Amino acid sequence: MGDLNIQVNTAPLVNVRVTSNLNNFTAEKRFDRSLTIYDLKCRLELVTGASVGSMTLEVLDTEDRPVCNLTNDEALLGSYIIEENYRIHVTDSTKRIGEFEDTSNVEKFELAEEEYDTRNDTARAFLKRNKLGKFNEEEQEKKRKEKEEQEREENEKAATITIGSRCEVKLQGEPTRRGEVLFVGKVHFKPGIWVGVRYDEPLGKNDGSIGDKRYFEAPMKYGGFTRPAFCEVGDFPPIDYDEEDEI
Repeated sequence: MGDLNIQVNTAPLVNVRVTSNLNNFTAEKRFDRSLTIYDLKCRLELVTGASVGSMTLEVLDTEDRPVCNLTNDEALLGSYIIEENYRIHVTDSTKRIGEFEDTSNVEKFELAEEEYDTRNDTARAFLKRNKLGKFNEEEQEKKRKEKEEQEREENEKAATITIGSRCEVKLQGEPTRRGEVLFVGKVHFKPGIWVGVRYDEPLGKNDGSIGDKRYFEAPMKYGGFTRPAFCEVGDFPPIDYDEEDEI
């Protein structure tokens, strides 16, 4: 038999994860194995903000176990053991963590409202020219009428709900709840009219208060607020959940 020629083929590109001591994110990158370590550092400078001259590179496997350090700037990336989804951790001790994420000291450009309104190269000018968004009078009028109709229907429904009435609350994706109406009116935490209910079972979210404002009295988890559209008043006796579970 003749001699066997054995060749080992390695993919020219490798996908790695890049992390750094300067920030908290992980970047997914693909590098050519023919890159020198110096060229790799130049690219990692753009990704992490670390300086080429002061960064060190450590390779870790998919289980975050140390594999090697990339110390020779003239060596090729492919000369090191780096497999798919390995992690390259960049360390630059000359900079502090979050230095490139902190924008509190960055001077912000602000344009006066009057000056912004006179420019022709802004998003607002585009919307005006094409009568889009809030500059579409017909669409805005339609939305205004729809809102007025919704408020009218809500007020009419709320007028049929009286304090002290038994009620049933039905919301999509939630179990039917029964209880007693203890509040009908406007609240401080949401616009519109709301109905406060003391439920028969601990299926609520509060005790009749939101923050420092109390609207009615109820044990914790027995109180809740709902829109009038989801509340029906009537002769609704308490639900016997034990009976419902019987076959």
